[in-house]
Amino acid sequence: MLSYLFLAILPAALLIASVNDIIEMKIPNWISLMLILTFPFAAIYFQLSLGEIAASVLLGLIVLAAGFTLFALNLLGGGDAKLIAAVAPWLGLSAFAQFAIWTVMAGGALAILLIIFRKTPPYPVYAHAKWVMKLHNAKGKMPYGAAIAVGGLYAMPQSILFASVI
Repeated sequence: MLSYLFLAILPAALLIASVNDIIEMKIPNWISLMLILTFPFAAIYFQLSLGEIAASVLLGLIVLAAGFTLFALNLLGGGDAKLIAAVAPWLGLSAFAQFAIWTVMAGGALAILLIIFRKTPPYPVYAHAKWVMKLHNAKGKMPYGAAIAVGGLYAMPQSILFASVI
């Protein structure tokens, strides 16, 4: 039973981050922090080897460095960079490539949808949902947390933690 609780942490965090990013255009730091703090407990519970844990943590650190480089180049938001780095250890080396591919594809689809949406005039009904107006008027900003969630959810079945349960 505890296995399923640990496995629910990543998808729950991704869904919360996604919804929050769409509504507020921000990913709260507590989501990434919670993923970072709970990973060691999940890894120990699922009896990952010390080498697997170290590789997963190292992957997270490398992804964090890459994410902050993209942030410095204004290609990725800070919350997005932190979330991707926090997700990386949960997926491990076995699923990270698939995560990256799905995240980029979902991000491209999201960008196309947002371009189309932002080219339409803001309808009066948008005033009833302020987050829709915020999304419509956000010049150049994109809630990439939604794409990260898609990538994470698609890659999760190939993750080292998921494989240890199934």
